[in-house]
Amino acid sequence: MARRALSLFLLVLQSSCLGYRSPLSVFKRVKETTRSFPNECLGTSRPVIPIDSSDFALDIRMPGVTPKQSDTYICMSLRLPTDEEAFVIDFKPRASMDTVHHMLLFGCNMPASTGSYWFCDEGTCTDKANILYAWARNAPPTRLPKGVGFRVGGDTGSKYFVLQVHYGDISAFRDNHKDCSGVSLHLTRLPQPLIAGMYLLMSVDTVIPAGEKVVNSDISCHYKNYPTHVFAYRVHTHHLGKVVSGYRVRNGQWTLIGRQSPQLPQAFYPVEHPVDVSFGDILAARCVFTGEGRSEATHIGGTSTDEMCNLYIMYYMEAKHAISFMTCTQNVAPDMFRTIPREANIPIPVKSDVIMTHGHHKETENKDKPSLPQQPKREEEEVLDQDFHVEEALDWPGVYLLPGQVSGVALDLKNNLVIFHRGDHVWDGNSFDSKFVYQQRGLGPIEEDTILVIDPNNAAVLHSSGKNLFYLPHGLSVDKDGNYWVTDVALHQVFKLDPNSKEGPLLILGRSMQPGSDQNHFCQPTDVAVDPETGIIYVSDGYCNSRIMQFSPTGKFITQWGEASSGSNPNPGQFSVPHSLALVHHLGQLCVADRENGRIQCFRTDTKEFVREIKHASFGRSVFAISYIPGLLFAVNGKPYFGEREPVQGFVMNFSSGEIIGIFKPVRKHFDMPHDIVASEDGTVYIGDAHTNTVWKFTSAEKMEHRSVKKAGIDDQEIKAEAVVETKMENIPTSELQKMQEKQKLIKDPGLGVSVVLITTLLVIPVVVLLAIAIFIRWKKSRAFGADSEHKLETGSGRVLGRLRGKGTGGLNLGNFFASRKGYSRKGFDRLSTEGSDQEKDEDDASESEEEYSAPLPTPAPSSS
Repeated sequence: MARRALSLFLLVLQSSCLGYRSPLSVFKRVKETTRSFPNECLGTSRPVIPIDSSDFALDIRMPGVTPKQSDTYICMSLRLPTDEEAFVIDFKPRASMDTVHHMLLFGCNMPASTGSYWFCDEGTCTDKANILYAWARNAPPTRLPKGVGFRVGGDTGSKYFVLQVHYGDISAFRDNHKDCSGVSLHLTRLPQPLIAGMYLLMSVDTVIPAGEKVVNSDISCHYKNYPTHVFAYRVHTHHLGKVVSGYRVRNGQWTLIGRQSPQLPQAFYPVEHPVDVSFGDILAARCVFTGEGRSEATHIGGTSTDEMCNLYIMYYMEAKHAISFMTCTQNVAPDMFRTIPREANIPIPVKSDVIMTHGHHKETENKDKPSLPQQPKREEEEVLDQDFHVEEALDWPGVYLLPGQVSGVALDLKNNLVIFHRGDHVWDGNSFDSKFVYQQRGLGPIEEDTILVIDPNNAAVLHSSGKNLFYLPHGLSVDKDGNYWVTDVALHQVFKLDPNSKEGPLLILGRSMQPGSDQNHFCQPTDVAVDPETGIIYVSDGYCNSRIMQFSPTGKFITQWGEASSGSNPNPGQFSVPHSLALVHHLGQLCVADRENGRIQCFRTDTKEFVREIKHASFGRSVFAISYIPGLLFAVNGKPYFGEREPVQGFVMNFSSGEIIGIFKPVRKHFDMPHDIVASEDGTVYIGDAHTNTVWKFTSAEKMEHRSVKKAGIDDQEIKAEAVVETKMENIPTSELQKMQEKQKLIKDPGLGVSVVLITTLLVIPVVVLLAIAIFIRWKKSRAFGADSEHKLETGSGRVLGRLRGKGTGGLNLGNFFASRKGYSRKGFDRLSTEGSDQEKDEDDASESEEEYSAPLPTPAPSSS
């Protein structure tokens, strides 16, 4: 109390304390500026206020704004005045309920705008944003317990604070006065024994049927960290939410963390009784919705017709074990909710005068009012749109494995990466005739192991198999029992393999080397998905058939659906190369990458009815592969046709809404034909490329982070693990922000970095020299032995390349597999890193393969039984 009294005293007398030594003198200085507030604004003109030798205050205020319409969201920023570590230990709101509906304070490293203030629909931060504080009218203020602080600054904390103010009803601004609402922070550079953090429980796949009176959305996760102590919570849904409840479950006993109506002001509320969470506990939440009044099903998302189910838990931990952000998006114990306390199912009555205004959710509001230029309406709160900020794992050596053409990637039951590749075989213009019969049987099957199990951390080969079985590998998936399901487009077959057995396939579907379109034949099948409960098998078939086939667990044909598409606007259920499958088991859906139609189609697994299409302009002409984890759908597209702009890249989509919430590319090498993709539930993504013979690993700095939507007024933001700090833009020279932005651009676009070019050049030079030597030797031999050996030059050089590739693994144990590949001398066979019949048109190098065209495929020959 004495310190707080001193703080208030110094706030009043700061102008007379001329001899007072500022605590900022021990910090690395940032250029200090003063603010010129309008006369009617009460508050200090200096944002940084010394308190004592270690503490200071930050006054974060709107710079005198006058909103012109209701439901306006305005943002401003303020930079932390030190690069050293500091701790936020108290918040004091500076707002009137007559003018401000609610305020949110975020932290990040780069504000979204360089202006003194901006409309929040432009965004809040360009990087991750962490919610530190929330204030709403008729809601209690957030108080941190003694000894608890949010860590900011330093090497890991953020540099800026961003204040978002929602002006609900602007009738108070009829006199056009200026508003300077905001919040004052008390910070200290003294290390705090306890560090505050945030735990977010959120649903990512809830569906609320139209007219349904009561719908429960349940979330639960095992807690596997050091002890935490919960002191506040915050709930969030949209219009359909009735009550949100959070619990700690220990030994079957439910302990309430917090329970609140999401229609009340959505600030942080203090817990009624202290709750500790220890290793082995379960954190659980339930949101109760109603679908009454809706004419169609409601999904999780950020639009006016979507919903959300979020519970934020504010906690503290010992500083030495502190984790600033944790999240839960699953329901690991659904049966447990049978015993949830009855209170979780009882809505909390809300008086009309305190009900929360849900921004643009007022869909019918103001219909009869005169039409005025409208600023885009948005949510006042965070919206679920989880973004992984996916980036290549630059320390992962697996990018240098360089097997054959990588056709499939999957994860086994231990989360090891499984690669399906073609060894020294390639798919080119000579591989098939016009009836899709494989023309290179004389080469025999691939003589090396085509299935590699790779350590996800160091890329060491843990296991290998698949020798002398396959001709042209394609799809790969792993079922719940760990069995491999693979397709071979040359054999026109599907195989079920036990990775621990050498007894041969457990099941084979299709007829070897016989393309066909009946129940017993495939024609270049592409992928397999297996239902984890029923064992039902789904096969996408394929390049020359346009259908999805369903089989029993024993391989008995059940049904099929789909037909070839025609024209530029294909109908639902029409395919042009169904190339990849993703089973969304808990929703009873099977999604198909309809490759050459550039879209994703989803169907009900029980009725085979079309559910929806996901298609974006940024996909370009093709979608090669997809992978699903709860709430998210990942995809990769193909190279653009000549004259088109859409680049080859990976996509992260909110599965409920289908909206793209993230795009990513590799730093090392580049995508050429990213052929398959697989994602794990922790956000790790692997992509295999059939042209560059490369596998990339992508990870997220924060696994399954929470992100808001532009319509929420919190553009593409996330709740970060650290307490983050934001700055008022006018206090930062534009040149500094430009330098930071250029630095981020350089990191994101390695092509701008001289070091990358230099390294690439140094790596290419020895390869070119070796190739020149090999060609010179072959030329000398040609002169010595005559023209008969001339046609072998290309094949011989290909053999040299193959050996170089095998030895270029940097000691990753792959030399055993690729250092001694068998070479073939066969006229007309080119060792090209291309998958010709994959229909990937490449105008930049049309000579790569005769088959790289987009003409319709000829009708397959009648199959023979």
